[in-house]
Parts: sequence; structure tokens; C-alpha cells
Amino acid sequence: MEIAVVVILLVAGLINGLPVIGVAGAGRLARLYGLTMADPDLLVLMRHRALLLGLLGAALVGAAFVPGWRAPAMVAGLVSMLAFVALARVAPGPKIRTTAIVDVVLSAALAVALVLHLLPR
Repeated sequence: MEIAVVVILLVAGLINGLPVIGVAGAGRLARLYGLTMADPDLLVLMRHRALLLGLLGAALVGAAFVPGWRAPAMVAGLVSMLAFVALARVAPGPKIRTTAIVDVVLSAALAVALVLHLLPR
């Protein structure tokens, strides 16, 4: 069970952390999302989003190695991904839909990992 929890945390962390490259600027964000960031305010918001996803990804990866971080990191991951899925319902474009599907799958995996982690040993 321990190995399954660690693997799920690593996968969820890496996938959640991928957008951190968007912090580098508009070009990276355009490649990530297929959108141009012409509005400077939107660019700041999207770079901030990239940073927050990078932090979440780092927390999930760290939790794979620090058992005391696991429950809080998994709850944070679940809240983040399920909130995105709920918000994505109003703009169901193909890129948003793909991200939402990935988030649903990762959320299910994280929920399983959380239950395994919380089971008495």
C-alpha cells in the first residue's frame, strides 16, 4: 500500500507541477495552453497560477517522501483539482475538457491514496 501511495503522489505531483514552466513568461504559457496572453494583467494571473501549481506539485512530490505531509498535500491536491473541474463546467472547450478529465482521474487516484494512507496499519 505504501508503494501505491508514493507512486500516486509522485505522478500527481509531477502532472500538477508541469505548468510551473509558465512562470517563465508569455511564450511558455502560449505553448502550454495554446492561448496568447496579450493582456498584461492576464499574463500576471496566469504566471501566478503556474507558480501555485508548481508549489502544489512540489508539495505532492515532497509528501511522497515525508509521510507527515501526505494528508494535507493530498487534501490540497483534491481541493485544487476538483475546484478546477467544477469551474471548467462553464467553459467546456477542448483544452479545458482535457485538463478536467486529467484532474478527475488524478483526483480519484489521490482519493484512493488518501484512504490507503489513513487506513490503520
